[in-house]
Amino acid sequence: MNRTRTKAPAGVNLPALRHHNAALVLDLLRAAGAEGISRLELAEGTGLTPQAVSKITARLREDGLAVGAGLRPSTGGKPRTVLRLVPDAQFAVGLHLDRDGLTAVLVDLAGRPVAVTRAPLDLGAPADRVLADAADAVRDLCAAEPHKPVLGVGVAVPGPLDHRDGVLRRVTGFPQWDGYPLRAALAERTGLPVVLDKDTNAAALAVALSLDEPRGDFAYLHLGTGLGAGLVLGGEVHRGARTGAGEFGHQTLQLDGPLCGCGGRGCIEVLCLAAEARGDRGEAARVLGTGAANLVGLLGVDRVVLGGRTVAADEDAYVRGVRAVIEERAARGGAGAGVTVTVARGGDRPVAEGAAQLVLAPVFGRVGERAGAGGWAGELSGERGSGAGSEAESKAGSSRVIL
Repeated sequence: MNRTRTKAPAGVNLPALRHHNAALVLDLLRAAGAEGISRLELAEGTGLTPQAVSKITARLREDGLAVGAGLRPSTGGKPRTVLRLVPDAQFAVGLHLDRDGLTAVLVDLAGRPVAVTRAPLDLGAPADRVLADAADAVRDLCAAEPHKPVLGVGVAVPGPLDHRDGVLRRVTGFPQWDGYPLRAALAERTGLPVVLDKDTNAAALAVALSLDEPRGDFAYLHLGTGLGAGLVLGGEVHRGARTGAGEFGHQTLQLDGPLCGCGGRGCIEVLCLAAEARGDRGEAARVLGTGAANLVGLLGVDRVVLGGRTVAADEDAYVRGVRAVIEERAARGGAGAGVTVTVARGGDRPVAEGAAQLVLAPVFGRVGERAGAGGWAGELSGERGSGAGSEAESKAGSSRVIL
């Protein structure tokens, strides 16, 4: 995971928050990569005392999560022992349940994919069949590392949905899912904690963690079987008060336009996909660019990232088309000057990878609201939740991801 973090949030020297403090240390170990980091640097980065860091790192080494990485040359005192994360000590599963396919990925603690599977999926099939396919994919991936613990399953699906309660709402084109408790149902099937989020939010998280340079605020626009947005604002994935932000594809551009699956007319999604279906990719990119330019004007983001299988079919055409509309708007005095337009490589795969990152976020102290003592970070010390319906599951499902 190529990212830099100069200083972690301050730790607290209280026994009741030892899991929180361990998460802060783990996050710095992950950021340091194979080069490792010294205990003194860990203390400086977390704000913890050297004694507290020594206790935490001793426990992490005992649990197989950290290991010595040699000595750093002396600068006048004793050579410093360097520690590094053991990425393959734990794993997480990410699932992308799309309208027509299932992508599943197993990632290690560093966020690196170690196994990926893809299979057809009919999201319109009965819930039991969809859940069986998802559970089978989880079991297959867990079998790839049978002797290593899997922390949980992140699931990314089209919205709208209730992220906090893990319940689907009226998924565009599939209203039969309205009110379905997907998180609880899959946790019961797999025996693992589950966290649920929109596909675009998960992909935005994966994109944010992959950027080397300071990322600032950005919008991720995903064009695949549908069209949606994931927003990273103020250093976190933005879901809104009701966790439904990002329904980008259902802005009306043409009042008397074609009927959309959401029930409206002339939505960006239906116009864009219709242009793509008739082979007019230039028009599809222009429609997407119009929506992107509106978003830039509303939010003032300085980066637009495009992704999804439809964009992957002709990345250059979509980047050119979206950039042209944004620049044209800026030339007329509107917002958009200096906005960067890029592509997230991998088509739909970043969605599944981001879903797995939803599982890892609490482990590394990257959650807000209820983050602190307990949560999935406690599992790293051997204090596991009870699986389905556990406190760990509820904490992970109701927290904000902080980048």
